[in-house]
Amino acid sequence: MIQPHLGSLTPRKRPFARGPQAARSAPERSRPDRVQRRPSAAALAGTLILGPFLLSGGPGGTLGPLESPAGAAAALAATPQGVDPQLPLHNDAFKTYWFSGQAELNRYRLEQVRYGEVHEGDAVLIFVTEDFLPDKQVKDESSDRTRTGSWPILKLNLYRQFVTGIYPYTMMTSVFSPLDVAAHPHALKTSTAVQEWCGNVYLQMNLRNQRYDAILHSYFEDEADQRVSLDATWLEDEIWTRIRMAPFTLPQGDLRMIPGGQESRLRHSPLRVERARASLERHSDGSASYVVQYPDAARTLTIRFGQAFPHEILGWEESFAPTGGAAAPTLTTRATRTHVLKTDYWARHGNADRVLRAQLGLP
Repeated sequence: MIQPHLGSLTPRKRPFARGPQAARSAPERSRPDRVQRRPSAAALAGTLILGPFLLSGGPGGTLGPLESPAGAAAALAATPQGVDPQLPLHNDAFKTYWFSGQAELNRYRLEQVRYGEVHEGDAVLIFVTEDFLPDKQVKDESSDRTRTGSWPILKLNLYRQFVTGIYPYTMMTSVFSPLDVAAHPHALKTSTAVQEWCGNVYLQMNLRNQRYDAILHSYFEDEADQRVSLDATWLEDEIWTRIRMAPFTLPQGDLRMIPGGQESRLRHSPLRVERARASLERHSDGSASYVVQYPDAARTLTIRFGQAFPHEILGWEESFAPTGGAAAPTLTTRATRTHVLKTDYWARHGNADRVLRAQLGLP
């Protein structure tokens, strides 16, 4: 097993909680480099947002030093010569923001296309750093991480929930992307689960030997149980984590891409690599857009994010060609961010913690 050069990110030896307290201290620990403390109610209120940038100092606060363009530029100015400051392993602002013992929770107002109509719902993007075992491709939960050789990764859980008529859809995709994007440019693993009242669907992809080994289990006869091996090319699902780590290293032009797990399952598409064309546009309001077009599927995905660190994802759109004839309108799924909260959510499982859902704009 290759041991990557991680510099100051090399995990420290730290006891791992067991027993009754394990549920509070073990899951989702961002990194062991910093002491984690349960923030006060005032501190929690200070992380709420209703706009495109994370606020510090409570409601109506100002941009914090790490979130402002000047602060990010100052942090990057200290980068050693000959090192790309955009890469997470060389970015002090990235380390400070993401290795704080907290996750970043983003809530979006969702307008989801399904069955030829648009349905209202919620989407949540959860970003957190973890230690990941590259051989087993699972979270490292050992007590000695220097021995296991785990890699630091940025994990995304992309959650959507919406109702179609009488029954709900619940969908979640997990993406595990190494922080050393220069040495390991692609996600090591993704998984997607879809639940609705007809049945369950589960898709998992693991990067092994320069191939993505995909396993699909589905309630539907035409999909059933499948094992597919695909070229290790770009995943649509890893765009989200690359935007948070190094957005301006995303590929542009004509390329081959594996469509996102949630969208491919909603469309019951074959597991395959598809032709795509990608572009990155910067806007005068400080945001940027990454656009992926699939000519064969007549589908376009546009993700809008902040140009300045921490490159928060502000929203996205997925447009589909009409299926009801030339006169049918183009249908578009939209997600617009409404709230952001940074917290150790894995420790917030008591009844008293339900207030945080309201702070995040969730019912």
